[in-house]
Amino acid sequence: MWFEIIPGAAIITVALSVPIYAMYGLQKLTMGNAYRRNMDERFSRVMYQRDFRLTNNPYIMNGLDEVPDEDQNEKKNNQGANN
Repeated sequence: MWFEIIPGAAIITVALSVPIYAMYGLQKLTMGNAYRRNMDERFSRVMYQRDFRLTNNPYIMNGLDEVPDEDQNEKKNNQGANN
């Protein structure tokens, strides 16, 4: 009957889902972080590099508050030149 396929379908489903959930633990052990960022597109790679440069941790979400203002940099440079 049709229900004879249930054990086989359950085995296949479990076997295909084990690697997906195992990657969480493996990444936590190897990288110290359980999440990955998608780097398929160039824009994603650029954003990864930007976040790493700004906070030294690319997994922390960054907004405009993390980007230094140009006015502050100019003031610091002018103060350093005056001293």
